[in-house]
Amino acid sequence: MKLVILDRDGVINYDSAQFIKSPEEWIPIPGSLEAIAMLNQAGFRVALATNQSGIERGLFDMATLNAIHDKMHRSLAQFGGRIDALFYCPHTADSHCDCRKPKPGMLEEIARRFGTDLEGVPSVGDSLRDLQAGLPLGAQPILVRTGKGERTLAEGGLPEGTWICADLMEATHRIIDEMA
Repeated sequence: MKLVILDRDGVINYDSAQFIKSPEEWIPIPGSLEAIAMLNQAGFRVALATNQSGIERGLFDMATLNAIHDKMHRSLAQFGGRIDALFYCPHTADSHCDCRKPKPGMLEEIARRFGTDLEGVPSVGDSLRDLQAGLPLGAQPILVRTGKGERTLAEGGLPEGTWICADLMEATHRIIDEMA
């Protein structure tokens, strides 16, 4: 099975230091929805793994998170794209849960749900913690320069073998070229 794991904020949609707290604040990065559709058309399943600590912080509730994701799914469908599975961590870093990236819990759950290991599976993010989450499982880290990506790149310390791409569209082209 061909699988790609994506972070949400800063990869698919614009990020905000104040969190994405409503469907109106969820705005796709140009080309990101088309990129996901291209992955689907090339036979890839797409899983989303996103930290959403705004829930535990009380900034938004589950109904709002669902409304944000509904908007994302509807927007993707306009391009013939889809997210096959969506995983989120509602906890803050203080919770010390196993699902919040950089811990691998969400990605382990993705592997279980899809019945596959993640060795070599592309894992796309804009922060170091996104890339670190897949390392224990052998995922291929891909940093996009959108969102927090430029700052992450400048801070260094990226996992060995990380691909660096301008955005999700460039990452998609490389994934398809090298793995399809």
